Amino acid sequence: MTIDQDSAVPPYQQICEQIAARIEAGELAVGARLTSVRGLAAELGLAPGTVAKAYTQLEEAGLIEGMGRQGTRVAAGGDGTRALAAAAAADFAARVRRLGLGTEELLRIVRTSLDQA
Repeated sequence: MTIDQDSAVPPYQQICEQIAARIEAGELAVGARLTSVRGLAAELGLAPGTVAKAYTQLEEAGLIEGMGRQGTRVAAGGDGTRALAAAAAADFAARVRRLGLGTEELLRIVRTSLDQA
């Protein structure tokens, strides 16, 4: 896993995307144990809180599950891609609402961004 410090995508989101992609590709099987928050933070040169935020988003999306002393593992079932997209959309919505733009204007901005991607 690598983090592009020059990317406009926050590091926690890069972690989410890379882990989700590995799960979707079958590189991480159901039940596979993920690196600990502290271990991955040290490996990537990030603050543990950044990795914890990524793991929380992935858990909320149903892709992984915390198992206490047994670590964090890839969860069984669920549509991880859609769940991760929904979590990212919820995060985006919460952030941009503070800008004071209306829903239609925000949707127009998102559509333009998607068309250019």
